[in-house]
Amino acid sequence: MLKVITYGTYDFLHEGHIRLLERAKALGDYLIVGVTADGFDMARGKINVGQSLMERVEAIRKTGLADQIIVEEYEGQKIDDIRRYEVDIFTVGSDWIGKFDYLSEYCKVIYLDRTQGISSTEIRSNKREFRIGLIGETNIVNKFKNECRYVNGVKVVGVYAETDEFLDEELRILAEKTHSYEELFANCDAVYIASVPDKHYEHVKLALEANVHVLCESPIALSVSQYDELQQKASEKNLVLMDGIKTAYSLAFNRMMLLVKGGIIGDVVSVDATCTSLLNIGDGESFAPHIWNSLCWWGPTAMLPVFNIFGTEYKDIQRYSRTLPFRSDFDLFTKLAFVFENGVASIKVGQGVKSEGEMVISGTKGYIYVPAPWWKTDYFEVRYENPTDNCRYFYQLEGEGIRYEILSFLNLIRGHISYNQISCGISRQIISCLAQKL
Repeated sequence: MLKVITYGTYDFLHEGHIRLLERAKALGDYLIVGVTADGFDMARGKINVGQSLMERVEAIRKTGLADQIIVEEYEGQKIDDIRRYEVDIFTVGSDWIGKFDYLSEYCKVIYLDRTQGISSTEIRSNKREFRIGLIGETNIVNKFKNECRYVNGVKVVGVYAETDEFLDEELRILAEKTHSYEELFANCDAVYIASVPDKHYEHVKLALEANVHVLCESPIALSVSQYDELQQKASEKNLVLMDGIKTAYSLAFNRMMLLVKGGIIGDVVSVDATCTSLLNIGDGESFAPHIWNSLCWWGPTAMLPVFNIFGTEYKDIQRYSRTLPFRSDFDLFTKLAFVFENGVASIKVGQGVKSEGEMVISGTKGYIYVPAPWWKTDYFEVRYENPTDNCRYFYQLEGEGIRYEILSFLNLIRGHISYNQISCGISRQIISCLAQKL
């Protein structure tokens, strides 16, 4: 029996895919189709996949052309699969000519001509665009706008900001055309909110009342009661209200959390995370009103791995903060120490204090070290007592995780599952910690 294998993403399966599969099947007696996993696509920088893995696998199954369907999850798997399944022919579209010649050492390699004028990219592009508006004044609004360019189906249509001091030229032009929140909401399907934290509740509520989906930089509100009210309103209106912590959507961070929960370093007993930056905050007369304090800016990010690993039910929490002499509500630096049933955690955050921005997760068998800046996770190490057992993990990170965050938001709006969405329980506990006056 002559075995043939081919691979692809097969997003929005179309006639071109089917013709290619038909020709692949005609090459032999048994066709194996490898469908790339979501994580593998993201690791290769391919983030515009519009359908989940299960949707794509089911579409291939329904064609009746595949005798066997497998999932491609890692670099180098093709060689493993060819050996494992005793494959005679590897085939793929002609746009990959030369790319897989190295596989000829293991089997015959054939490149098939693709059907011209048909592509998943075109299909995704032809789907209705979601118009997104922006609210906020910090530089992250510029970053968000720039990352929208890399995600099919999203178009920035307006921005509302109390000052355009920190906006780039493109957003300043849009800001001049947007005179009110009502005008912004009337022209968009979704909104990204990055205003100062004490305005989040008001802005999210206005957006939900205007029937607009919301992605809000964490914290969504500054009290648990406000957060619960907003979540209930979003649920009643069947709208998406999503917490924005870009680290949560990076592939490396999610892989790291899976490894931790899988016991790679044994039982976790301690998590230590540091996030700091140095800003020109000014004095009592020149203080910039749009600068976030340390705990609001960095706290949600630093608490994310703590609550992911230990859960949200801690036994005790202690806090030390150094505040501005002229603004007691603005912390230059804060350290939070948590005590859980089976472990401890500490986070250090600062907008006016600099420290090494690393994270260490300590376990009974070893520990995970993530170098600075750990919140832009693309690399981490698992270390053991015997250094020869150490492992290093590398993952591609595009756009600091923002574009993956946008894609997850879009998928939720379209009714797909977002595997890396921040749970309401974690969002709620983050807000609870920020609200405490210790």
